[in-house]
Amino acid sequence: MLRGSIAFALMLCLACSAQSPSPDLAKRIESHVRAKYSLPAQVPVVVGDRHSTPDFPGYDMITLQVGDKKDPVDFLISKDEKTLVRITKLELAGDPFADTMAKIDLKGRPVRGNKDAKVTVVNFDDYQCPFCARMHQTLFPEMQKLYGDKVRFIYKDFPLVEIHPWAKHAAVDSGCLANLNGEAFWEFADQIHAQQRSISGPVEGQYAAVDKVATEAGQKHGVDAAKLQACLKAQDATLVDASMKEGTALGVEATPSLFINGQKVDGAIPAPEFRAILDHALRDAGVEPPAAAAPTPARPSN
Repeated sequence: MLRGSIAFALMLCLACSAQSPSPDLAKRIESHVRAKYSLPAQVPVVVGDRHSTPDFPGYDMITLQVGDKKDPVDFLISKDEKTLVRITKLELAGDPFADTMAKIDLKGRPVRGNKDAKVTVVNFDDYQCPFCARMHQTLFPEMQKLYGDKVRFIYKDFPLVEIHPWAKHAAVDSGCLANLNGEAFWEFADQIHAQQRSISGPVEGQYAAVDKVATEAGQKHGVDAAKLQACLKAQDATLVDASMKEGTALGVEATPSLFINGQKVDGAIPAPEFRAILDHALRDAGVEPPAAAAPTPARPSN
């Protein structure tokens, strides 16, 4: 008799702690969530049970399953059923930026700056992207000269193949140089960003123009010509594909996308803004940023 009473009480308690929302409430929640997050009709939204929560007085917890996402989405709903609040759970253990940097494979990538610097700038770059060319001009020589041995710069490939026909070919060429001579790699990066507007015409001609820049960069830095030409001809995109997959996993959608000690920065941002981010990263790493460069004196007017 006692055991049956306990079981009944437990079932009653569970019924109190989890309740299905009324059809009207479930419909209102679904409509507002679809409108807020622009969810198309074909994406299913399933409103789950409503649970009491001691952490948020005046609110209950309610869980939604959206589309085919593995993890459900938690919301808070007010007791009067007039307010829905999205919950974002952040784990405060560890360093999120360090976790991001740990996911970026830097093995074998040529470095500009101090290879042992405490601040690393990783640039997911597209050789045919005009905004990448603008960012490249900001980084080199301006930022490299200003920050000296306090920062190291590393490039990764993320060619936007849908809109830039020769970008992936250039990325493969740069990889050939990277495997043979780091200075030749950077020579190619400088030249191809500077010359990208002049690379036009039929696709095969574009490829030939890119190969010519790679060949000249190799010659300038004494690269083994036979090995370089064999690599350029083979056009093995394995490493480029891996870099693109890695970038996608990190949330890269456009170029340039930079990670400064793991902090993501999108687009060709102006030099002053970029400096502010670098200075902040340096201070976090216990390094004093360089003094601001003196402005260039104005030329006297006639």
